[in-house]
Amino acid sequence: MPLALAVHGGAWNVPDDALEANRAGIERVLRQTWREMQQGLPALDAVEAAVRLLEDDPTFNAGRGARLNREHRVEMDASIMEGEGLRAGAVAAIEGVRHPVSVARLVMERSRHVLLAGRGARRFAREHGAELCRTRDLLVGRELERYLRVRRGERDLVDLEFRARRHGAPSDTVGAVAMDRAGRLAAATSTGGTQDKAAGRVGDSPVIGAGIYADDRRGAASATGWGEGILRVVLAKAAVDGMGSGLPPAAAGRRALASLARVEGAAGLVLIDREGRAAAVFDTPRMARGVVVEGGRPFVAVQRRARGR
Repeated sequence: MPLALAVHGGAWNVPDDALEANRAGIERVLRQTWREMQQGLPALDAVEAAVRLLEDDPTFNAGRGARLNREHRVEMDASIMEGEGLRAGAVAAIEGVRHPVSVARLVMERSRHVLLAGRGARRFAREHGAELCRTRDLLVGRELERYLRVRRGERDLVDLEFRARRHGAPSDTVGAVAMDRAGRLAAATSTGGTQDKAAGRVGDSPVIGAGIYADDRRGAASATGWGEGILRVVLAKAAVDGMGSGLPPAAAGRRALASLARVEGAAGLVLIDREGRAAAVFDTPRMARGVVVEGGRPFVAVQRRARGR
């Protein structure tokens, strides 16, 4: 089977002064992960590796760079899924870990559960040797500044980050989908959540079927955007089912995004189908994304460019 990889750094109203950092961050992750896949890295390892790199990049709202909630705490969500046996693992509202996506994989591989949350998730991470850290190790100056501005009443930071004119809660999840030489599909996501979110708020990212889905018989998808809307239309599963019915990835993604109109949602998707075709689609002002398939040239962008990407 042909190799394929797609990564994203979030679908939202990316500020002009952050465009180059977003583009460069995605390009670096895409090229490094792709090189490792060409050397034999399986799809599941590839999506975890890509998301770990994005969690380490303070440009993105995941891991180091994650947003503060209303109580000045960093609570993060993440998930991972493999398409052969439909195994999945996730963590929600977890604090004090450097790589939430790797804790999600530990949940998948070393527990009987799919989703662990809050203090229980952190306890599990500690017991299984995950890398722990302090809140200040994850916090970057940009997010502290945003938090203080929102506390002072600058609601535009909350209301306008998804759409230039419409109201909505902001978020910029990171994620990846991959197909390896054996035709195995996998997906992973990680996020620091929305600006000014309530303590304990959980979005779509750790919810299997909403934020991610992977099925070797249909395809794989990772979603990003306003989690409350994504949850209500089960966006990732809808996109994967579209690919399973024969739609190419871009068409399946656009059809899934169209369902968000009913809940006034906004989102983006990266997708790979069972034939190794890949795409990125979004209906937010911008989306940091990168796509590469075997035999083709890598595509990286933040603003709108090619149809279907």
